[in-house]
Amino acid sequence: MRIYKYIQELLADEEYSFSLKEIIETTDKSEASVKSELSRLVEKKEIVNLRKGFYLILTPRYARSEKLPIQLYCEKLFKYLNRKYYLGLYTAAKIHGASHQQIQGDYMLVNKTKFGNIKKQNFDIRFFTSTCWPSKNIQPKKSDAGIYYLSSPALTLVDLIRHQTKIGGINRMLATIEELSEELEEGDLIDLLSWYPYKSTLQRLGFLLDELTDTNSLAEILYEYLISIKYYPVLLSPKTSQKPGAAGNKWKVDINIKLEHDL
Repeated sequence: MRIYKYIQELLADEEYSFSLKEIIETTDKSEASVKSELSRLVEKKEIVNLRKGFYLILTPRYARSEKLPIQLYCEKLFKYLNRKYYLGLYTAAKIHGASHQQIQGDYMLVNKTKFGNIKKQNFDIRFFTSTCWPSKNIQPKKSDAGIYYLSSPALTLVDLIRHQTKIGGINRMLATIEELSEELEEGDLIDLLSWYPYKSTLQRLGFLLDELTDTNSLAEILYEYLISIKYYPVLLSPKTSQKPGAAGNKWKVDINIKLEHDL
């Protein structure tokens, strides 16, 4: 089968990506011949070599931007890489409707370390490692290409807070946290509390819910959980050179930065 015909068949089935191995197994051409044909299609900007051996198909709809929405290929990409994943942080927040923060790239959580970011042409994908893989709070969603996975509002909130120093700081995400908290449901929070191990992040979440929102019932669930397991003072913004002092709030959060809301 010709490579171009195979790509058209993929598109007919709403598939927007493929691997080099997949193409070689489908055609009767040599590996060298396949690679040469793929290089020609890359030059014509009909496909993109996203990662070694993995390609994306640029349909006419996306040809001008030379970029595909990550929901159209993330599931197949991570099956190819044999890793667990979920879309998270600002990417998940945007899908959940918290779109105040304009993001240029995409954010994904993976279950193994040493996974390099992708920055190629118009693709900018940042990977973060989850050292404690969620047992709940990962939600399936459907795109034109099928099912993909992203963090629930509760997991998105704690991931944002936990990784704050790597993604612009707490003030950058205040509006996103406020918008995302409107999507937070009791069952989602209770599921999170059943497995989430980072007490300091939960304290910061509780403090911010009190500061930014009217979700008193959800904050109360979080507070009741914390007092049942004991917790200690933490900094709102973690700094290796600073230790938390006395905190004048029930969350025991030392407010060591000035909160500057941009809404």
